[in-house]
Amino acid sequence: MKITWYGHSAFRIEASGANILIDPFLSDNPSWDGGWEDPAKGITHVLLTHGHSDHLGDSLAVLEKTGAMLVANFEICMYLVGQGVSQERINPTNLGGTVDCGGFTTTFVQALHSSSFPLDDGNNVYLGNPAGLVLHFPQDKTLYHMGDTDIFGDMALIQELHQPDIGIVPIGDRFTMGGAVAALACRRFFQFETVIPCHYASFPIVDQSAEKFIEGMKGTDTKVLTPERGKPVEL
Repeated sequence: MKITWYGHSAFRIEASGANILIDPFLSDNPSWDGGWEDPAKGITHVLLTHGHSDHLGDSLAVLEKTGAMLVANFEICMYLVGQGVSQERINPTNLGGTVDCGGFTTTFVQALHSSSFPLDDGNNVYLGNPAGLVLHFPQDKTLYHMGDTDIFGDMALIQELHQPDIGIVPIGDRFTMGGAVAALACRRFFQFETVIPCHYASFPIVDQSAEKFIEGMKGTDTKVLTPERGKPVEL
C-alpha cells in the first residue's frame, strides 16, 4: 500500500489496483501548493468523509477530469450530481453501510462532527452525516480514515468489527480532537500498526505541529508516521 499526504486531511491511497483520493482539499489548501492535477492522475475513486469545503475541496474537478467513482453519503452524492457529476458514477452510502468499490470495500462509521457546504447566497446546504471511512483491501492492510471527529466510546466497536491496521487521525484541535485526546483514542480503543496524524499545520487556528500526539503515543507499539507532504510512503 502506498499513501501520500497532501496536508490537512487529503490523502492518496494506492492499493489493490485502486488509486483513491480521500477528501481532496488541494487547490485552496494553505499547506499544499501543488494543485489538484498531479494528485488526481490515474485516480479511480474519490472518497469523502463529509461535506465541509476543506474536505469536499476539488472533488468536482477531479471527478470531471478522471471519471472516477464517487463514494460518499447520499446527500453529498446528490449535491454533486446537481453540480454535474454523472449519476452512473456515484456509489452512495451512509453510517453503518459497506459498499463494494471494485477491488476494495468502504464502510462508513460514526464521526462526531458536522457537515454542510457554503452557498453563494451566504446560506449553507446540509450534506448529511459526517463519517469515518474503513477501507478493506483483499490483499492489503485495512485502513481507517477517521474524518473529522472527537473521541467516542464506540471506537471500541470499530476496532472489534474492522481491526484496522492503519489509522489516519485528526489531531488539530478546535474542530477535531487535539493531539493528546487523539493519542488517548488510539491507545485505548485501537491496535494500529501505524498511525498518521492529519488536520493540523494547515490553517493558523489549528495546532501547527504533531508534538502533542507524538508525545501521547510514546510507550505504545504503534508507529507514528508524519510523512512529508506530497511524498508517498509504502506500508
